[in-house]
Amino acid sequence: MARRQISDELWLTLEPLLPPFIPSPKGGRRRSVNDRAALNGILFALQTGIPWEDLPKELGLGSGMTCWRRLRHWQASGVWASMSASTEAGPA
Repeated sequence: MARRQISDELWLTLEPLLPPFIPSPKGGRRRSVNDRAALNGILFALQTGIPWEDLPKELGLGSGMTCWRRLRHWQASGVWASMSASTEAGPA
């Protein structure tokens, strides 16, 4: 099931609302999936209702676990409320 990707115009509105990535001082892997791809993956999973682990990697949206973790992090950071308010307000 295909769905449209986030438009460039919408991405310009949403990107500043996302918290910056801060690498762990303990080290570890760098992010291999950018925020725009992760957001597209999150929206795809939520729209289609597929389990996170079944998110098709062929779409280039990252793994279901990556998208789920990013969703959890953004939810805890209050990103979804900011996004909702920003999109409801419309373009400036």
